[in-house]
Amino acid sequence: MSGELRLDHAVASGTFSLDGETFDVDNNLWVLGDDDECVVIDAPHSVDAILDLVAGRTVKAILLTHAHDDHCRVAPELRERVVAPIFLHPDDKPLWELTHTDYLWDLDLPDGWELEVAGTRVQTLHTPGHAPGGCCFHVEDLGAVFTGDTLFQGGPGATGRSYSDRPQLEESIRAKLFALPDDTVVHTGHGDDTTIGAERAASADW
Repeated sequence: MSGELRLDHAVASGTFSLDGETFDVDNNLWVLGDDDECVVIDAPHSVDAILDLVAGRTVKAILLTHAHDDHCRVAPELRERVVAPIFLHPDDKPLWELTHTDYLWDLDLPDGWELEVAGTRVQTLHTPGHAPGGCCFHVEDLGAVFTGDTLFQGGPGATGRSYSDRPQLEESIRAKLFALPDDTVVHTGHGDDTTIGAERAASADW
């Protein structure tokens, strides 16, 4: 036996740049798997910080929620270090190319696509709005969804910059995320966890 499914978490600090502005940000790092294999969700600022969570396990995939630089900056370097493919929704190609001009990701993330890791299914939910190719990853066995910058504790992600659309983001959340059970834990790209139920209840104030 390789051990039970577990989620490892850390926070990495760096910058986010878009539309000619740069901000300091703290990003959540998420690694899901068992004692033998895992997937990495987003690759923001520090390869070494991610490798500390991987802890020598086989990485099956690098799953990107979207291609803002604070979520994908070290993905190509991480790919080389762990020899694992990068997955990204193709609608985020314009954002990817703002950060990576010499590399592409490896495989596209279609809506509904599933990956198995440690005997557990990770399902892709395409949730455009914060970014055109924004995706969330639902792990039913864990009772959790990884939302990147689509949904935070307190509401939807930001939509004030290029390639974002607030009405589209709200529709994505209502159609895809609010279809999940209320007790589903929301693991975000920045900040604290929340639940689908809490955010559904608060959505009347959007």
